[in-house]
Amino acid sequence: MPAILYQDAHLVALHKPSGMLVHRSKLDAHETRFAVQWLRDRLGRQVHPVHRLDKGTSGVLLFALDRDTLARLASQFETRAVGKRYVAVVRGHPPEAGLIDHALSRRFDDAERAAAELPGAPQPALTRYRRLATAELPHCVDRYPTSRYALLELCPETGRRHQLRRHLKHIAHPIIGDATFGKGLHNRLFQQLFDSHRMLLACTELTLRHPWSAAPLCLRAPLDDSFMRVIDALGWRGAVPGGLPADIET
Repeated sequence: MPAILYQDAHLVALHKPSGMLVHRSKLDAHETRFAVQWLRDRLGRQVHPVHRLDKGTSGVLLFALDRDTLARLASQFETRAVGKRYVAVVRGHPPEAGLIDHALSRRFDDAERAAAELPGAPQPALTRYRRLATAELPHCVDRYPTSRYALLELCPETGRRHQLRRHLKHIAHPIIGDATFGKGLHNRLFQQLFDSHRMLLACTELTLRHPWSAAPLCLRAPLDDSFMRVIDALGWRGAVPGGLPADIET
């Protein structure tokens, strides 16, 4: 279930679980759980999602409680004034740190009309990453006798659709559990070894200015149990950045 991480008179930060859509989509017409509907029912009022998280991604999801707040928050995202941190488990051992500078063609969802037929020129996209931990498992996948994996901290500097998933695929270190941009053999190994049936990508922190007071606001979400089960199995608990938020309402 989702959990409220932060709430005031203008905005709410939700901890979205993996597998939950932000809102209804024709691509997942069978789904009945949506973050927008859950929060609307919980608060008894209209809510407005400020940004997106993919269905398989867990973590901090920000909502505005009125349209003026929505416009102010959206402006911070558009001007890259919002700091975003993610944690991911990826295939292989990337360098200790790096910048992925790889333009991405625009992708559309079912709410974005016929323009989807005209993708246009690729848009600049930047992702910084830092390697937090590595592991090597005695399991043969593909042509190698062992399998290597890494825990990464990801900081996207732009906000393209599926940017992190596409960027990690681009550098040949796809995210484990990603059915679209990942590797099925590695995904299945994690299912068998760790009972992990999710994409191992989580938004752990958003930093921004409060849209009305301009005070610094840092919104954090812990890795959930399904993610931490993999972290513990690989001996990475001490490498996970940050801690539990001080005020989490369930």
